[in-house]
Amino acid sequence: MQVILLRDIDNLGEEGDIVSVKDGYGRNYLIPQGMAQIATEGAIRQRREERKQQARKRAQMKDDAVEMKKQLEESEVLVLAKVGEENRIFGTVTSQQIAVKLAQQGFNIDRRDITIEEDIRVIGVYTAEVKLHSDVTAEIKVRVEPEP
Repeated sequence: MQVILLRDIDNLGEEGDIVSVKDGYGRNYLIPQGMAQIATEGAIRQRREERKQQARKRAQMKDDAVEMKKQLEESEVLVLAKVGEENRIFGTVTSQQIAVKLAQQGFNIDRRDITIEEDIRVIGVYTAEVKLHSDVTAEIKVRVEPEP
């Protein structure tokens, strides 16, 4: 029996694959559990079209991420912090603070996608990485200055 997998199944295949299985396994387990459907000509064509659309969406998302990377790398994030002796900051600058400042500049980025290499505890200029897509990361400049 030929079936189209609707999700990844260990030792059988990945979502969208057309595989041969025993009739009982397909009819009694895979199809009722919603893991597969019978591989008819119409279902195969529909699956191919869905894969094409998903590939287009992924390509568009990557293109958008590359464009955002260019914009981010041209900009700079300014964080004002309270300072004490020797220009040391009270606390540290966090990825949450950077995400808020980026949102004020018009970039909608989750704080979990921002990676700071070192703790920011002193006034200065630092770099942080922003993961925009699985293949695209941008480096942004973070300028920390004392509050007036």
